[in-house]
Amino acid sequence: MYQFPKDLYADVRIEEKYCLALNVQNGELEADLKFTEFGAFVRVYDGQMWYTASTNNINDIQKELDNLAVLATPNPYILDNPMVKRLQVNQSEDLRFAETGDVRDISRNKWKELLDEYIAACVDENIEEINVWNAYVNCGYKKKSFYSSKGAAVVQDMQNCWLGVSYGITIDGVTTYGGKNYSKFYKDELLGHEEEIKQERDRYLEFARNAVPVEPGEYTCVLSPFTTAMFAHESFGHKSEADFMLNDKTLQEEWVMGKKVGSELISICDRGDLLNHGYAPYDDEGTKATETWLMKDGVLTGRLHDANSAAVLGEELTGNSRAQNYKYFPMVRMTNTFIAKGKDDPQEMIATVKDGIYIYDVMYGTGQSTFTMKPMIAYRIRDGKLCEPIRINVVTGSVFKTLFDIDAVGTDYELFDTYSCGKNGQSAIVSAGGPSIRVKKLTVN
Repeated sequence: MYQFPKDLYADVRIEEKYCLALNVQNGELEADLKFTEFGAFVRVYDGQMWYTASTNNINDIQKELDNLAVLATPNPYILDNPMVKRLQVNQSEDLRFAETGDVRDISRNKWKELLDEYIAACVDENIEEINVWNAYVNCGYKKKSFYSSKGAAVVQDMQNCWLGVSYGITIDGVTTYGGKNYSKFYKDELLGHEEEIKQERDRYLEFARNAVPVEPGEYTCVLSPFTTAMFAHESFGHKSEADFMLNDKTLQEEWVMGKKVGSELISICDRGDLLNHGYAPYDDEGTKATETWLMKDGVLTGRLHDANSAAVLGEELTGNSRAQNYKYFPMVRMTNTFIAKGKDDPQEMIATVKDGIYIYDVMYGTGQSTFTMKPMIAYRIRDGKLCEPIRINVVTGSVFKTLFDIDAVGTDYELFDTYSCGKNGQSAIVSAGGPSIRVKKLTVN
């Protein structure tokens, strides 16, 4: 399609994006938008430096390529560069969402009708403690095309549909926020969740009415599948993104392949080929997605790469070079990351705890060597039973110690599509998952 410059590596990433969003708060329509956007990101590499440009005018792509080539230094050996050598030459077209259930074919009024139905079913103005409520529907479609000077030509698409209802519950001057949201591929998958949303609303009401502050200390903790998903993503997934360790000798020394880094009960994987919201059959360097086991039976077996980190560390590509959109340079990102299913009964995991905490839901987490999680709902475990709800500010632990302290892994595996991950100023849609796990000791405040 393009005249790529001689003696340089170059690639072009083109995106077509469609978005619709409706948001109602306390009965008022706060957001009502729909737009389509086109753009491209152009890169040229001479073996020493990247030269980049982005444009909203697709007709300017060749001009941008030519301008960047003038800035670069021709290198007749560019194809022997360790990074360029690794870049794959895939040719594929997979437009599965454009062929069936395309959200662009659904009118704004149909989405508004869906939203109104959920508001009518899930918002009860007679519940005095709810002083604010919010309901939304969003949908988006993205078609991405990638072309490189090595001959790659990859066209793929992705779409998402979101729906959620949340509540602000104020009791005795303390406000608790909670609700339930869904992230699917097709509009029809958002139908029929009214009872689930109301059940979650009632759980948060019960929590807000009865929760007491936690007694700070160290506790045995049982994490729900959703909490495990956050732990897998924040505490281990980010540490597995290889660009973090390129200039960190300490991390390279502690993150050695074949090293035992956790309980033999734990295996962790990242797969961009799974049809979940981290779905990325080809990454933004044209690399085909792989099944990358980061840990198997407690032993470090892999990490996530773009072409640069793979070249520096002498490892293979994994298909994890991703950018937020055409305005950004791609970097190493997770896709669908999960702790594998275990063999323990989730109820028995709780029943054998004399004094501990069950973490049902979390708001957010942060990772690296020490991780933190902010629980939204948690319960005290006494003599193997869930007792009073407790308010927790933060749960913290050392990643490596916690991985060794996991002594039970449940059979109740789930992969959640409701995640969005931030890194270095960019956001990416990902999925995270896992089963319930039990940790011998975590610090709770």
